[in-house]
Amino acid sequence: MLWSYYAYVFELCLFTLTNTLEKVAYLLVFHVCFVMFSWTYWKSIFTPPASPCKKFQLSYSDKQRYEFEERPDAQKQILVEIAKKLPIFSRAHSGAIRFCDRCQVLKPDRCHHCSVCETCVLKMDHHCPWVNNCVGFANYKFFLLFLAYSMVYCVFIAATVFQYFLKFWVGDLPNGPAKFHVLFLMFVALMFFVSLMFLFGYHCWLVSKNRSTLEAFTAPVFVSGPDRNGFNVGIRRNLQQVFGEDRRLWFIPVFTGQGNGHYFPLKNRSSESHNPLLANEDLWEESDDGSEGSLVEDHDPSVTIEMEE
Repeated sequence: MLWSYYAYVFELCLFTLTNTLEKVAYLLVFHVCFVMFSWTYWKSIFTPPASPCKKFQLSYSDKQRYEFEERPDAQKQILVEIAKKLPIFSRAHSGAIRFCDRCQVLKPDRCHHCSVCETCVLKMDHHCPWVNNCVGFANYKFFLLFLAYSMVYCVFIAATVFQYFLKFWVGDLPNGPAKFHVLFLMFVALMFFVSLMFLFGYHCWLVSKNRSTLEAFTAPVFVSGPDRNGFNVGIRRNLQQVFGEDRRLWFIPVFTGQGNGHYFPLKNRSSESHNPLLANEDLWEESDDGSEGSLVEDHDPSVTIEMEE
């Protein structure tokens, strides 16, 4: 990233271009692209992954009961009592409610444990080595914008460098340090653009279907069985879940997504009828004093628990 800045600004614009108007225009547009590219990259890296709130964690007393209880059935019953109060609709492949034994939390819908970050991540998409961070509910918008602005950055560089690439290639411009930088800029910009184009296109498709990368490979399981489209509520609402309702903020790397990452509307609303309380997200929010709102209990004796890593 730093090399591309030096090569474009200094070697191309300042040392190679002779037309002042062209030089100013290139530098202005380049810096806009560079700022947005860097901003989204920074947000993708340094936005910590969101983890389940305390409502999904075992309290001290529940943890003590769970750890000191030696009978597996009794342990499951302890977890069942906690699960009855939470907005959980997805299941493990066995049909059991998902529990992370490492984090000691009941997993909200679309939540998974990341072995690299060593924590459960809300709406986990994947762990990305490019940003050395988990991509999930808290930073998925930033990651998408990072891919988009990276493509714009590469396209702009390739488009403006192309004519000078040809001139250096055929020998119309004298050999010098700028030649290597301009030629290499062209190759690198095109190479990254092609790879980013496929990755960005894939994630646009995922957003339109309201799926994560993990859900694209393994369909989420509900009481009625696996369903890849379980969270697909239409393209417009799918986009709003990630980018929010204010379209003016869609292309700015600030968090505007809907919800808190613990609850997601289902395509099949009948699934929520098993627990009428949890069908209304507004009933499950923080209270005015900053503490997490209480939940009215809804008993379901058929619920079971399965521990997952």
